[in-house]
Amino acid sequence: MNHPIRLAADIGGTFTDVVLESQNGIHSIKVLTTVKQPEQGIMQGVEELMRSTRTEPSQITHIIHGTTLGTNTIIERTGAKTAFLTTDGFRDILEMGYEKRFDHYDIYLEKPPPLVPRKYRLPVRERISSQGKILQELDQDQILEALEFLKREKIEAVAVGFLHAYAHPEHEQRVQKIIATKFPEMSVCLSSEVCPEMREYERFSTTCANAYIRPLVSGYLNRLKKLFIEEGYRCPIHLMLSGGGWTNLETAARFPIRMLESGPAGGAIMASGVARQCDVEDALSLDMGGTTAKICMIRNGIPETSRSFETARVYRDQKGSGLPLRVPVIELVEIGAGGGSIARVDEMKRIRVGPRSAGSEPGPACYALGGHDPTVTDANLMLGHLDPEYFGGGKIPLEPSLAKKVVAEKIGEKLELDTNWSSLGILATVEENMANAAKVHAVERGRVLNRHTMIAFGGGAPLHACRIARKLGIARVIIPKGAGVGSAIGFLRAPMSFEVVRSFKTGFNRFKVDEVNHLLEEMGREARSLTLKENALSEEMKEERKVDVRYLGQGHELKISLPERKLTVNDAWTLREQFEKLYLEIYGLTLPDMEVEGISWSVTVKTEEVMTEGDDQISVQTPPEPAGNRDVFDTQSGKIQNALVYLRDHFNPGQSVQGLSVIQEAETAVIIPEGFVAFMNPQGHIILDDQNKKAPDV
Repeated sequence: MNHPIRLAADIGGTFTDVVLESQNGIHSIKVLTTVKQPEQGIMQGVEELMRSTRTEPSQITHIIHGTTLGTNTIIERTGAKTAFLTTDGFRDILEMGYEKRFDHYDIYLEKPPPLVPRKYRLPVRERISSQGKILQELDQDQILEALEFLKREKIEAVAVGFLHAYAHPEHEQRVQKIIATKFPEMSVCLSSEVCPEMREYERFSTTCANAYIRPLVSGYLNRLKKLFIEEGYRCPIHLMLSGGGWTNLETAARFPIRMLESGPAGGAIMASGVARQCDVEDALSLDMGGTTAKICMIRNGIPETSRSFETARVYRDQKGSGLPLRVPVIELVEIGAGGGSIARVDEMKRIRVGPRSAGSEPGPACYALGGHDPTVTDANLMLGHLDPEYFGGGKIPLEPSLAKKVVAEKIGEKLELDTNWSSLGILATVEENMANAAKVHAVERGRVLNRHTMIAFGGGAPLHACRIARKLGIARVIIPKGAGVGSAIGFLRAPMSFEVVRSFKTGFNRFKVDEVNHLLEEMGREARSLTLKENALSEEMKEERKVDVRYLGQGHELKISLPERKLTVNDAWTLREQFEKLYLEIYGLTLPDMEVEGISWSVTVKTEEVMTEGDDQISVQTPPEPAGNRDVFDTQSGKIQNALVYLRDHFNPGQSVQGLSVIQEAETAVIIPEGFVAFMNPQGHIILDDQNKKAPDV
C-alpha cells in the first residue's frame, strides 16, 4: 500500500514555510518570501525540501497552499482596475458604509476609500422586490452603453450587485451573460454568487473586493500550477480557505476573497488539534510570525468562527476602519507585532513597535540585506534569544553588529539606554501589545484568560510566550511540535470543505419548513459539487447545517446548529430554546415575548480533519544533555546570565528542564525564564508550567 506524501506551503509577509508529511514523519523548511514573485519562493523551498528528503515529484499525492497575496493586494491597492454595476440609486453605498464614525473624537478621521472609485460605480435601471416581484425591467441598452464606457476605460474586472439579488439573482445573471457575449475577456463577479446574503453594504463590499483581487490571484495560481507541472508534479493543488478548510484550485480562483486569512486559519486548525490531543478545554492560540501576531480563542478543540471580518484597516487595530467582508472565517485578532515589526521612539520618548514591518525585503537589520531600522528580531538577537549561526536552521545567518548599531542609534541614543535595555524595551512593548489585544478579545467574548492554556507557535511566539503568559495570568504554555511552521502543518490537518450561505427570513412562530428544507437541500448539492469529492483524502463527507437567529427587529444574530435531517414544524421550538440558551449565556437575559426569526442559513460539506496519533506512555527519562550554553539577558534580574541550550530534536517524552534556558530548533527557539519548568509530553509537545501558579493537569 502506498502511503500519501503531502506538501503544504504557507506564504507569509516575511517567510515562506514548506512542510512535507509522509509515513516517516514531518520535514520542514523556512525560506524568505520573494515578494514580487511569491511562487518563486515556494518552488525554492519545495526544491530544497524534496532534495533533503530524497523525494521525487511523482511521489507527492497532494499539495495544499495558503497565501497572503489577496490581503496584500487590498492593503497595497494593487488589484485590477474594477467597475461596479448596481441598482439605480445605490451607487454610493460603498462610500456611505454604516453611516457612522469608527472614532467619534478624531476630527481628522479618514475612512478607507472604496476599492472602486465613484467614476466606475455605474447605476443600472432595474429593480426586483425582496419578494421577487419585478418592479422595473433590466435596461439592457443601458448595460451595453455602460460596457462600452468600461471598455474605453480599460476596466479589467466588473462587480455586479443589485439590491435584492441575494434572493432573486435573475437580473445579475442576465448582466453576466451580456458581458460574456460582448466582452468575454472581462472578469465578472456577481454578488448573488460571492455573498448571497442580506445587508447590501457588506455584500457589495465583498463582491467588489473579490472582483478587485481575482485577476491577480487567479493569474498567480495558474502560474504556480504551471510551475509544479513543469517540475513533474501530477497531484492536485488545493488552497486553504479562511474558514479553516481547503478547496480545489478552480474554486479558490473563482472566490479568492475566501482565502484572505488562509495562513492564520491554518495556524488555528493546528492549535485546535493540539488542544484536543492535550485535553485542553479552553485554549488561547498565539501565532507570531515575521509580520503579524494572530490570536484565536479555542473551546473544546474548536476555534471560534465568524461570518464577517475587516481587512486593510487604516487605523491600527481600530474596528470599523477597514473594509467589511462577509465570508466564512476563523475568528482572529491580528495585530502588527512580528519579528520584522519596526521599533521607533515617538515624540513623547516612548518606544513604539509596529505595525510597519521590515518584511523579507530588506528585512531586519541583522539579515544584512539592507535593513536600517531596529526590529523585534534585532532585539531578540541582542538579548541572546537567537543563535546568529542557527537562524532558519543555519540557512539565514544573522549579523549581530548590524543589529547592535541600529538599536543603539535609533533607540538607545534617544533614550540614553544601553543596547540591552533598549532591546528589552522593544520586547516589553511588543509583548504588551499582544497581551492587551488578547485581553480585549477575551473580554468581548466573556472569557476569563487565566483559565486558559496558551498554545504558542510561529517563528516568533515561542520566544515571547512565557512572558506574555505571565502578563495574562496564564499558568501553562504549550509549544507544539513543529511550532515554527505551525500554519503549514495546520493545512495538512484541515478538512476539505466549502460553505454555502443563503439569506431567507422566516419567523419560528410561522415556520416555513418546506421552503427551508428545499433551500438546505439545494445548498447541500451546491456545496458538494464545489468540494469535488473525488479529490478528497477520504470518501467520508459530512454536512454541517447552521442558521443565524435573532429576536425580531434586532440588527445582529447568533449562530446555532441544525439537525442533519429534514426539519419539521416542531423543530422551530427546539431551535428557539437553543437560541435562547445561547442568548442567555452571552447577554444574561432572554426576551420570551419576542418573536424569533432565522435570517441566514448555511451548509458546509467537509471531510473529517486529519488527526494525528501519539504514544500515551512516558518512560522515566534522565535529564536531556545540553548542546552548549550562551549568554542570555535575563529579563527578570536585568542581568546577563549563562543559559544552557538544548536541542529539541534530542528531547524525549518525559524529560524536563527548568530555570533560564533555551530549547533550540530549526525554525524557532523556546525561551524558558526563571520560574518555569519545561517538559515534553507523549505527543512531542513542550509543556511550560509557571511554578508560581497552579497549572492544569495533563
